[in-house]
Amino acid sequence: MNRRIFQSIEYASAFAISIGLVVFAAADWKLAPNFNPIGLILVSLSVVADAILPNAQERIFGLGASRLEVTYFTNLFTLIAMTFTTGLTGDLIGVIQLARTNNGNLLTYMIVYTMISYVAISSFMTIVKKYGGVTAVLLGTARKGMTLILSFVLFPKEFSWLYALGATLVLGGLLVASLVKQFSKGNVQNKSEDKRTNHD
Repeated sequence: MNRRIFQSIEYASAFAISIGLVVFAAADWKLAPNFNPIGLILVSLSVVADAILPNAQERIFGLGASRLEVTYFTNLFTLIAMTFTTGLTGDLIGVIQLARTNNGNLLTYMIVYTMISYVAISSFMTIVKKYGGVTAVLLGTARKGMTLILSFVLFPKEFSWLYALGATLVLGGLLVASLVKQFSKGNVQNKSEDKRTNHD
């Protein structure tokens, strides 16, 4: 999308991270087989969207859009899509009815969540603009990995070696991708310094 060339090891890291998340899902499936397959489809679509969106946003930044514009339109299109889908399923009406009968507690939670989300989205857009879409995708995946680890710490569940394998693949893939990025950045800086020295 942004016409970047990646090394084979970077593709291998991305593959390891993806397989690690699949292994986590397989462990849940094995320990608690009564799940809704629609959830798996939605999670898969979410992973694809998570890969596309930051790269599309990086391209839009490259065309001269500001962080505020990209944030505004991303959230506007998300609002339209979510209103349409939740309206179709009937969840939107249910939430409105719950908010009306909940003595303001749900509304307070929604306002607090919206404020925290704004800070998180603004920070994410800054990362996309400053460091690029690939870094943003890696950061998003790291956040998902940390969420999985925290779920084990806060809500203990039956252990499976698939969880350990999934964590190793996700964290290992993230570590390798980060090291490759640092190494490539170091090489670019060294080459530019060499050119300056030769030019002088």
